[in-house]
Amino acid sequence: MSDAPLAEQDLSVLVEEWLTWDEAAAQIGVTPAKVRTMVRDHQLAAAVPAKGRPQGIPALFIVDGEPVKGLPGLLTVLHDNGFDDRECIAWIFLDADLPGRPIDALRENRGAEVKRRAQALAF
Repeated sequence: MSDAPLAEQDLSVLVEEWLTWDEAAAQIGVTPAKVRTMVRDHQLAAAVPAKGRPQGIPALFIVDGEPVKGLPGLLTVLHDNGFDDRECIAWIFLDADLPGRPIDALRENRGAEVKRRAQALAF
């Protein structure tokens, strides 16, 4: 993991592909307003990847027209630990010795270990 605090991570380097609100809405089959609600309800997370770029949602957060299995629960745990969306995204895309990144584990249906590690952050 990087030594920089999560809030200071360069998300444009960590996350290769970002979706606009409209692109995310099209993939999920809902309106952009519903995507905003999903972000507010911690089903998805959004952040500004770099200065001068619009807020977006990591493309890897959506699979087969819905949020990655386990992502909403993980986001809730991270938010309960005081993380904001930017910090959640950084944590999910950094190598957490799983092996690999938490996002990869979620996409491979190995979310239990990711959630356990997120819960351990509270201690």
